[in-house]
Amino acid sequence: MKLIHMSDIHLTTPGKTIFGRDPLQNFERALEHVLADHRDAELMVISGDLSDIGDLADYQLLRQRLSGFPIPVRLCIGNHDHRETFLGVFPECADADGFAQGVHDTSVGRVLLLDTYEPQTAAGSFCETRRAWLERQLSEHDGPFFLFMHHNPFPTHIGPVDRIGLLDGAAFRSIIARHRSKIRHIFFGHCHMVLSGSVAGVPTTSLRGTNHASYPVFAEVLTVADLPESYGVAFIGDDYVTVHMVEFGYRGEIISEDALD
Repeated sequence: MKLIHMSDIHLTTPGKTIFGRDPLQNFERALEHVLADHRDAELMVISGDLSDIGDLADYQLLRQRLSGFPIPVRLCIGNHDHRETFLGVFPECADADGFAQGVHDTSVGRVLLLDTYEPQTAAGSFCETRRAWLERQLSEHDGPFFLFMHHNPFPTHIGPVDRIGLLDGAAFRSIIARHRSKIRHIFFGHCHMVLSGSVAGVPTTSLRGTNHASYPVFAEVLTVADLPESYGVAFIGDDYVTVHMVEFGYRGEIISEDALD
């Protein structure tokens, strides 16, 4: 199975730039790149910060743009989003408790889409109600599972990044620990950096977004770096998961080794 992971698309008013980059133009370029190289993907997930300021027009634009997209798309929300506004445009993404959580079955397992949004903060939360939802999902199905979420579920050891990470991280990881034999991979966004590691023994990856990027400076600063825009491609087999970060924003030359002296 092939799966596309996008994150941090930060849609905004047409013509407006963020850190000198046009999010709408870059999102379109990302979609075009996916269709050129990965039209055979079974699913695409965008893991939050769909809008830059949680604006209704951004969600309406996203709904319109994805309506004719030939690959099924599922969505998570992030700290730049607004849950009620998002669910007003994508009501099918709401769970029974009003969170933007859901389930999507694929040929290789069950995808769970988690809601780590918390109003009025850039940090993430996974409250008792959401933890109960996840516990039920993992207990009532044999799996295997693939989890998508916005906020980083483990420490990055970059202070300003971790202060806006998942504040309930320990409680979240305890749920993962109880069910780790069923969970094959966890994907997240938020940090705008390439990250890999594990959560209670479960492999975990993240990537730069489709617009602006950060750089891992281990100091008291949040960074923006002139690095290529990207999305992820995961190849999932019965006994492996391979994850690539595709830098579709790279504008340099790509040379075949056969062409080199």
